[in-house]
Formats: sequence, C-alpha cells, structure tokens
Amino acid sequence: MKILLIEDDRDISELVEYNLKQEKFTPRVCTSGSFGLAEARRMLPDLIILDLMLPDMGGLDVCKALKLDSKTRNIPVLILTAKGEEIDRIIGFEVGAEDYLTKPFSPRELMLRIKAILRRTKETGESSARGAFSFGLLQVDPEKFEVKVGKSQVQLTALEFKLLQYLFANKGRVATRDMLLDRVWGYDAALTTRTVDTHIKRLREKLRDAGNYIETIRGVGYRFKEKTETE
Repeated sequence: MKILLIEDDRDISELVEYNLKQEKFTPRVCTSGSFGLAEARRMLPDLIILDLMLPDMGGLDVCKALKLDSKTRNIPVLILTAKGEEIDRIIGFEVGAEDYLTKPFSPRELMLRIKAILRRTKETGESSARGAFSFGLLQVDPEKFEVKVGKSQVQLTALEFKLLQYLFANKGRVATRDMLLDRVWGYDAALTTRTVDTHIKRLREKLRDAGNYIETIRGVGYRFKEKTETE
C-alpha cells in the first residue's frame, strides 16, 4: 500500500519512512505542503501522514484542499504534529482528518493507527455490499459512498461514514463511547472518550436536520433513534 508522508523534519521523516518500510508499506516523502498536495493528486496514495507546521503552506490548508478535490477527498489523512492542544485536535478533525497523533510519538503506536485507519477504510468499502438505507430525511448509499439529507448531498470522511453506519445498524440501542472506540476506531491507544464526542458533534453538524436522529444518552453514550417522529 502507498503512503504519502508530508513532513519537513528530516529526522522524523526518516524514522517514519523506515518503520513504514518495515511494515511492508511503500512510502513517499514530501517536504512541503504544495509539493505534498501535488504528489497526493498524482499518486493517489492509500493514506496521507501530514504535519501541520510546513514551510510553505499550513497542514490544515493542505487537508482542506485534499477534501475539496474529488480525486483526493476520500484518501484518509492522519495528522502528525507537535501541536497537541485540544482545540488543535478539534480543528484537525473538522477539516477532515481521520486521526491525530502528537509528537513525540511512539513509532509502534503510529503503525497501529495507520493499520486501523486502513482497516476501517477497507471495511467501509466492503460494507457497500450491504445496500443502501434511508431513515426520515437521511439517505445513505454505501456503494456510491453517498449521503443525502433531503435533496442535499453531505460529504463525510470514511470514519464519519463508518460511525453513521454503525449507529444506524444498531438503532434503538445505546452505544457507549468505549464501544464506539472499539467497534468504529478499531483501537483505543491514547484515545479518550472526548474523541468520540468531537466526531459525533461534527457528524451531527454535517447531517444538519437529520443530526437529531443521533441522541445523546447522558453519562452513557449515543443512540440512533429507533423511529422517526412521524412513525
């Protein structure tokens, strides 16, 4: 699998590149945001590891550009950065990143996260065989990776898509935050329940009028409504 690393720190890029090769991935390193963006559009990697502090354009701008381009929109992005404040994580997820890991980091944890992201992406693709579903204003077609609320199309990341699928598949039943970390994220290393809350908040915002189909069960977790208000 091809992995694009956009990182200007030579020591970090060499460390990550070495570990990727050890795991039988095919890495490509770019040292600037503009070069990385062009390379992403050319090679269409299976995953992108992105630093936020780059010499020419910020990593957040790179991520935004990737998610606005139909060719690269569905490529998962893992942000790897020294910026570890909660607001930085939230903004990273809001611009479409699948995961966020702060420096200094454990190479082993980075590899685990990469494998989990790729597994989620694969499972999301395989779930297309399960067919489309609808609920009230919400229409989901996994085969086309398409979500609509009414007549308006909604752009979700692969992680948001899988989160929506899981909640819908278990509608009427409460999913705890720990359960979601296990079933949707696929691992729990260094993650907190706030990660789940951040993604649920973002998913609700994207779903607009259909966002209230996802209910908060205070102190427990989340639940997709069993019935619409008209049923």
